[in-house]
Amino acid sequence: MTALDEYHKLEAIGLWRDQGENQRREVLITLGNTSLIISTLSETALTHWSLAAILRVNPGEMPALYVPIEGSEESLEIADDLMIAAIEKLRAMIERRRPHPGRLRGVLGGLCGALILGVAVFWLPDALMRQTVLILPEAKKREIGQDILAHMIELTGPSCNQSAGQAALGALARRVFNATPSAPRLVVLRDGIPASLHLPGDLIVLNRSVVEDYQSPDVLAGFLLSEYIRMMDSNPTQALLQEAGLWATLQLLTSGQIPAKHLNNRAATLLTSIPNPVSDEALLQRFAEAQISSQPYAYALDISGEDTLSLIEADPLRGRPNAPLLQDTRWIAVQEICSG
Repeated sequence: MTALDEYHKLEAIGLWRDQGENQRREVLITLGNTSLIISTLSETALTHWSLAAILRVNPGEMPALYVPIEGSEESLEIADDLMIAAIEKLRAMIERRRPHPGRLRGVLGGLCGALILGVAVFWLPDALMRQTVLILPEAKKREIGQDILAHMIELTGPSCNQSAGQAALGALARRVFNATPSAPRLVVLRDGIPASLHLPGDLIVLNRSVVEDYQSPDVLAGFLLSEYIRMMDSNPTQALLQEAGLWATLQLLTSGQIPAKHLNNRAATLLTSIPNPVSDEALLQRFAEAQISSQPYAYALDISGEDTLSLIEADPLRGRPNAPLLQDTRWIAVQEICSG
Protein backbone atom coordinates (compact mmCIF):
# COMPACT_ATOMS: atom_id res chain seq x y z
CA MET A 1 0.00 0.00 0.00
CA THR A 2 1.03 3.62 -0.59
CA ALA A 3 0.53 6.74 1.50
CA LEU A 4 -2.16 7.89 -0.99
CA ASP A 5 -5.50 6.09 -1.24
CA GLU A 6 -5.70 6.51 -5.04
CA TYR A 7 -2.58 4.38 -5.58
CA HIS A 8 -2.43 0.76 -4.52
CA LYS A 9 1.15 0.62 -5.81
CA LEU A 10 3.28 3.32 -7.41
CA GLU A 11 6.75 2.74 -8.87
CA ALA A 12 9.12 4.67 -11.12
CA ILE A 13 12.71 4.65 -12.35
CA GLY A 14 15.14 7.29 -11.08
CA LEU A 15 18.81 8.15 -10.74
CA TRP A 16 20.25 7.81 -7.22
CA ARG A 17 23.58 9.09 -5.90
CA ASP A 18 24.66 7.95 -2.42
CA GLN A 19 27.50 10.51 -2.13
CA GLY A 20 28.14 13.90 -3.70
CA GLU A 21 31.06 12.76 -5.88
CA ASN A 22 29.87 9.21 -6.62
CA GLN A 23 28.43 8.17 -9.97
CA ARG A 24 24.64 8.10 -10.23
CA ARG A 25 22.97 4.72 -10.67
CA GLU A 26 19.59 3.76 -12.08
CA VAL A 27 17.21 2.57 -9.35
CA LEU A 28 13.63 1.51 -8.79
CA ILE A 29 11.58 3.94 -6.66
CA THR A 30 8.56 2.68 -4.75
CA LEU A 31 6.12 4.89 -2.85
CA GLY A 32 5.44 3.25 0.49
CA ASN A 33 3.14 4.05 3.38
CA THR A 34 5.64 6.16 5.33
CA SER A 35 8.76 6.08 3.18
CA LEU A 36 10.19 6.24 -0.30
CA ILE A 37 11.93 2.93 -0.99
CA ILE A 38 14.97 2.99 -3.26
CA SER A 39 15.96 -0.40 -4.69
CA THR A 40 18.09 -1.94 -7.39
CA LEU A 41 16.31 -2.81 -10.63
CA SER A 42 16.21 -6.40 -9.33
CA GLU A 43 14.24 -5.04 -6.31
CA THR A 44 16.97 -5.35 -3.68
CA ALA A 45 16.37 -2.50 -1.22
CA LEU A 46 19.20 0.04 -1.00
CA THR A 47 17.72 2.61 1.37
CA HIS A 48 14.50 4.12 2.72
CA TRP A 49 13.72 7.85 2.80
CA SER A 50 11.21 9.17 5.31
CA LEU A 51 8.33 10.90 3.51
CA ALA A 52 8.12 13.41 6.37
CA ALA A 53 11.72 14.55 5.82
CA ILE A 54 12.22 14.43 2.04
CA LEU A 55 13.04 17.78 0.36
CA ARG A 56 12.98 18.98 -3.25
CA VAL A 57 16.00 21.13 -4.04
CA ASN A 58 14.93 22.37 -7.52
CA PRO A 59 11.25 23.46 -7.29
CA GLY A 60 9.66 23.98 -10.70
CA GLU A 61 12.51 22.35 -12.63
CA MET A 62 12.60 18.98 -14.37
CA PRO A 63 13.66 16.35 -13.70
CA ALA A 64 12.87 16.78 -10.00
CA LEU A 65 15.80 16.48 -7.59
CA TYR A 66 15.19 15.30 -4.03
CA VAL A 67 17.35 14.78 -0.91
CA PRO A 68 16.42 12.72 2.19
CA ILE A 69 17.16 15.61 4.58
CA GLU A 70 18.44 19.15 4.27
CA GLY A 71 22.21 19.30 3.74
CA SER A 72 22.50 15.66 2.65
CA GLU A 73 24.95 14.65 -0.09
CA GLU A 74 22.63 11.81 -1.08
CA SER A 75 20.22 12.68 -3.91
CA LEU A 76 17.50 11.20 -6.13
CA GLU A 77 16.54 12.44 -9.60
CA ILE A 78 13.03 11.61 -10.87
CA ALA A 79 11.55 12.35 -14.30
CA ASP A 80 8.29 10.39 -13.92
CA ASP A 81 5.42 12.93 -13.75
CA LEU A 82 3.08 10.64 -11.81
CA MET A 83 5.66 9.86 -9.11
CA ILE A 84 6.64 13.54 -8.82
CA ALA A 85 2.99 14.58 -8.48
CA ALA A 86 2.42 11.97 -5.75
CA ILE A 87 5.51 13.05 -3.79
CA GLU A 88 4.59 16.73 -4.08
CA LYS A 89 1.04 16.01 -2.93
CA LEU A 90 2.36 14.20 0.14
CA ARG A 91 4.83 17.00 0.90
CA ALA A 92 1.99 19.54 0.72
CA MET A 93 -0.19 17.41 3.01
CA ILE A 94 2.63 17.06 5.55
CA GLU A 95 3.35 20.78 5.42
CA ARG A 96 -0.34 21.63 6.06
CA ARG A 97 -0.41 19.38 9.11
CA ARG A 98 2.59 21.07 10.67
CA PRO A 99 1.71 23.75 13.29
CA HIS A 100 1.86 27.40 12.11
CA PRO A 101 1.70 29.65 15.20
CA GLY A 102 0.03 33.07 14.84
CA ARG A 103 1.43 36.49 15.66
CA LEU A 104 0.09 36.51 19.22
CA ARG A 105 2.27 33.54 19.98
CA GLY A 106 5.31 34.97 18.21
CA VAL A 107 7.08 36.27 21.29
CA LEU A 108 6.47 33.11 23.29
CA GLY A 109 7.49 31.08 20.28
CA GLY A 110 10.73 33.01 20.04
CA LEU A 111 11.50 32.41 23.71
CA CYS A 112 10.69 28.73 23.36
CA GLY A 113 12.79 28.59 20.22
CA ALA A 114 15.78 30.03 22.04
CA LEU A 115 15.34 27.48 24.80
CA ILE A 116 15.01 24.65 22.32
CA LEU A 117 18.05 25.89 20.43
CA GLY A 118 20.08 25.87 23.63
CA VAL A 119 18.94 22.33 24.38
CA ALA A 120 19.64 21.28 20.79
CA VAL A 121 23.15 22.73 20.82
CA PHE A 122 24.24 21.43 24.22
CA TRP A 123 22.17 18.30 24.81
CA LEU A 124 20.49 16.99 21.65
CA PRO A 125 23.56 15.80 19.66
CA ASP A 126 24.90 13.51 22.40
CA ALA A 127 21.41 12.36 23.36
CA LEU A 128 20.55 11.58 19.75
CA MET A 129 23.79 9.66 19.28
CA ARG A 130 23.19 7.62 22.45
CA GLN A 131 19.63 6.85 21.39
CA THR A 132 20.77 5.87 17.90
CA VAL A 133 23.28 3.41 19.35
CA LEU A 134 20.57 1.91 21.58
CA ILE A 135 18.10 1.28 18.76
CA LEU A 136 20.65 0.23 16.14
CA PRO A 137 20.31 -3.53 15.39
CA GLU A 138 23.33 -5.71 16.11
CA ALA A 139 23.40 -6.75 12.46
CA LYS A 140 23.82 -3.11 11.45
CA LYS A 141 26.64 -2.64 13.97
CA ARG A 142 28.39 -5.68 12.49
CA GLU A 143 27.94 -4.20 9.01
CA ILE A 144 29.45 -0.89 10.16
CA GLY A 145 32.37 -2.73 11.75
CA GLN A 146 33.01 -4.60 8.50
CA ASP A 147 32.84 -1.37 6.52
CA ILE A 148 35.44 0.29 8.78
CA LEU A 149 37.62 -2.82 8.47
CA ALA A 150 37.38 -2.59 4.68
CA HIS A 151 38.70 0.99 4.84
CA MET A 152 41.50 -0.17 7.15
CA ILE A 153 42.49 -2.86 4.68
CA GLU A 154 42.81 -0.20 1.98
CA LEU A 155 45.52 1.38 4.16
CA THR A 156 47.19 -1.71 5.64
CA GLY A 157 46.89 -4.35 2.94
CA PRO A 158 44.75 -7.51 2.89
CA SER A 159 43.79 -9.45 5.99
CA CYS A 160 45.27 -12.88 6.77
CA ASN A 161 42.85 -15.54 5.54
CA GLN A 162 44.70 -18.88 5.61
CA SER A 163 41.79 -21.26 6.19
CA ALA A 164 43.36 -23.60 8.76
CA GLY A 165 44.61 -20.60 10.72
CA GLN A 166 41.16 -18.99 10.64
CA ALA A 167 39.53 -22.15 11.98
CA ALA A 168 42.13 -22.51 14.75
CA LEU A 169 41.82 -18.83 15.66
CA GLY A 170 38.05 -19.26 16.00
CA ALA A 171 38.60 -22.25 18.30
CA LEU A 172 41.00 -20.20 20.44
CA ALA A 173 38.46 -17.37 20.68
CA ARG A 174 35.77 -19.77 21.90
CA ARG A 175 38.15 -21.14 24.54
CA VAL A 176 39.34 -17.71 25.74
CA PHE A 177 35.84 -16.23 25.87
CA ASN A 178 34.04 -19.29 27.23
CA ALA A 179 32.83 -17.23 30.21
CA THR A 180 31.25 -14.49 28.04
CA PRO A 181 27.85 -14.56 26.29
CA SER A 182 29.47 -14.79 22.85
CA ALA A 183 33.02 -14.77 21.52
CA PRO A 184 33.97 -11.70 19.47
CA ARG A 185 35.01 -12.17 15.87
CA LEU A 186 38.76 -12.00 15.22
CA VAL A 187 40.63 -10.67 12.19
CA VAL A 188 44.41 -10.54 11.69
CA LEU A 189 45.98 -7.76 9.59
CA ARG A 190 49.50 -7.93 8.29
CA ASP A 191 50.81 -4.53 9.32
CA GLY A 192 50.06 -0.91 10.12
CA ILE A 193 47.92 -1.34 13.25
CA PRO A 194 48.53 -1.44 17.03
CA ALA A 195 48.78 -4.84 18.70
CA SER A 196 44.98 -4.94 18.83
CA LEU A 197 41.92 -2.73 18.40
CA HIS A 198 38.16 -3.22 18.32
CA LEU A 199 35.33 -2.19 15.98
CA PRO A 200 31.53 -2.02 16.17
CA GLY A 201 29.80 -5.39 16.07
CA ASP A 202 32.13 -7.19 18.54
CA LEU A 203 35.04 -7.32 16.09
CA ILE A 204 38.63 -7.49 17.38
CA VAL A 205 41.45 -6.78 14.93
CA LEU A 206 44.96 -8.09 15.67
CA ASN A 207 48.40 -7.27 14.34
CA ARG A 208 50.08 -10.38 12.91
CA SER A 209 52.92 -9.86 15.41
CA VAL A 210 50.77 -10.98 18.35
CA VAL A 211 50.14 -14.35 16.69
CA GLU A 212 53.59 -14.87 15.16
CA ASP A 213 56.08 -13.54 17.73
CA TYR A 214 55.22 -15.67 20.78
CA GLN A 215 55.60 -19.37 21.52
CA SER A 216 52.42 -19.82 23.52
CA PRO A 217 48.74 -19.13 22.77
CA ASP A 218 48.47 -17.94 26.39
CA VAL A 219 50.18 -14.70 25.31
CA LEU A 220 47.67 -14.15 22.52
CA ALA A 221 44.92 -14.87 25.06
CA GLY A 222 46.24 -11.96 27.14
CA PHE A 223 46.04 -9.58 24.18
CA LEU A 224 42.50 -10.79 23.44
CA LEU A 225 41.32 -10.36 27.03
CA SER A 226 42.89 -6.89 27.26
CA GLU A 227 41.16 -5.74 24.06
CA TYR A 228 37.89 -7.28 25.19
CA ILE A 229 38.03 -5.14 28.34
CA ARG A 230 38.60 -2.03 26.21
CA MET A 231 35.66 -3.02 24.04
CA MET A 232 33.39 -3.47 27.06
CA ASP A 233 34.53 -0.19 28.63
CA SER A 234 33.90 1.81 25.45
CA ASN A 235 31.16 2.02 22.86
CA PRO A 236 32.79 1.83 19.42
CA THR A 237 29.58 2.69 17.57
CA GLN A 238 28.99 5.81 19.67
CA ALA A 239 32.64 6.81 19.26
CA LEU A 240 32.15 6.64 15.49
CA LEU A 241 29.04 8.85 15.62
CA GLN A 242 30.71 11.38 17.91
CA GLU A 243 33.58 11.66 15.45
CA ALA A 244 31.26 11.78 12.40
CA GLY A 245 28.88 14.36 13.87
CA LEU A 246 25.16 15.08 14.06
CA TRP A 247 24.41 15.03 10.32
CA ALA A 248 25.98 11.60 9.92
CA THR A 249 23.88 10.37 12.85
CA LEU A 250 20.72 11.71 11.20
CA GLN A 251 21.67 10.03 7.93
CA LEU A 252 22.12 6.74 9.77
CA LEU A 253 18.66 7.14 11.31
CA THR A 254 16.91 8.13 8.08
CA SER A 255 18.73 6.06 5.46
CA GLY A 256 20.50 3.37 7.47
CA GLN A 257 23.85 4.43 6.01
CA ILE A 258 26.89 6.42 7.16
CA PRO A 259 28.84 8.37 4.50
CA ALA A 260 31.98 6.49 3.48
CA LYS A 261 34.20 9.47 4.31
CA HIS A 262 33.32 9.13 8.01
CA LEU A 263 34.07 5.40 7.98
CA ASN A 264 37.41 6.10 6.31
CA ASN A 265 38.23 8.81 8.87
CA ARG A 266 37.38 6.44 11.72
CA ALA A 267 39.63 3.75 10.26
CA ALA A 268 42.52 6.22 10.05
CA THR A 269 41.92 7.40 13.62
CA LEU A 270 41.99 3.86 15.02
CA LEU A 271 45.13 2.95 13.10
CA THR A 272 47.02 5.87 14.63
CA SER A 273 45.57 5.81 18.16
CA ILE A 274 47.38 4.49 21.22
CA PRO A 275 45.21 1.87 23.00
CA ASN A 276 43.92 2.85 26.44
CA PRO A 277 45.65 1.10 29.35
CA VAL A 278 43.83 -1.76 31.08
CA SER A 279 43.94 -2.11 34.85
CA ASP A 280 45.66 -5.20 36.26
CA GLU A 281 42.64 -5.88 38.49
CA ALA A 282 40.22 -6.01 35.55
CA LEU A 283 42.61 -8.14 33.51
CA LEU A 284 43.26 -10.60 36.35
CA GLN A 285 39.51 -11.03 36.77
CA ARG A 286 39.19 -11.93 33.08
CA PHE A 287 42.10 -14.38 33.32
CA ALA A 288 40.43 -16.00 36.34
CA GLU A 289 37.05 -16.30 34.58
CA ALA A 290 38.72 -17.87 31.55
CA GLN A 291 40.91 -20.14 33.74
CA ILE A 292 44.08 -19.02 31.95
CA SER A 293 47.45 -18.21 33.51
CA SER A 294 48.41 -14.52 33.37
CA GLN A 295 52.16 -15.15 33.65
CA PRO A 296 52.95 -15.80 29.94
CA TYR A 297 51.29 -12.53 28.96
CA ALA A 298 53.02 -10.66 31.79
CA TYR A 299 56.48 -11.85 30.73
CA ALA A 300 55.67 -11.12 27.08
CA LEU A 301 55.03 -7.50 28.00
CA ASP A 302 58.17 -7.27 30.17
CA ILE A 303 60.70 -10.09 30.05
CA SER A 304 62.12 -9.03 33.44
CA GLY A 305 58.68 -9.09 35.06
CA GLU A 306 59.36 -5.89 36.98
CA ASP A 307 56.66 -3.79 35.30
CA THR A 308 54.11 -6.61 35.33
CA LEU A 309 54.80 -8.02 38.80
CA SER A 310 51.15 -7.87 39.89
CA LEU A 311 50.08 -10.02 36.92
CA ILE A 312 52.74 -12.56 37.88
CA GLU A 313 52.16 -12.67 41.64
CA ALA A 314 48.36 -12.65 41.41
CA ASP A 315 48.21 -15.24 38.62
CA PRO A 316 44.82 -16.98 39.15
CA LEU A 317 46.39 -20.33 38.17
CA ARG A 318 49.59 -19.90 40.17
CA GLY A 319 50.69 -23.26 41.51
CA ARG A 320 48.17 -25.14 39.37
CA PRO A 321 48.71 -26.81 35.98
CA ASN A 322 47.55 -24.79 33.01
CA ALA A 323 45.81 -26.97 30.41
CA PRO A 324 46.90 -26.13 26.84
CA LEU A 325 44.56 -23.67 25.14
CA LEU A 326 45.14 -25.28 21.74
CA GLN A 327 46.74 -28.40 20.39
CA ASP A 328 50.22 -27.74 19.03
CA THR A 329 49.14 -28.32 15.43
CA ARG A 330 46.31 -25.80 15.74
CA TRP A 331 48.58 -23.21 17.39
CA ILE A 332 51.01 -23.62 14.50
CA ALA A 333 48.10 -23.04 12.12
CA VAL A 334 47.28 -19.80 13.96
CA GLN A 335 50.90 -18.67 13.69
CA GLU A 336 50.86 -19.41 9.95
CA ILE A 337 47.56 -17.59 9.31
CA CYS A 338 49.33 -14.95 7.19
CA SER A 339 51.30 -17.44 5.13
CA GLY A 340 48.59 -17.92 2.53
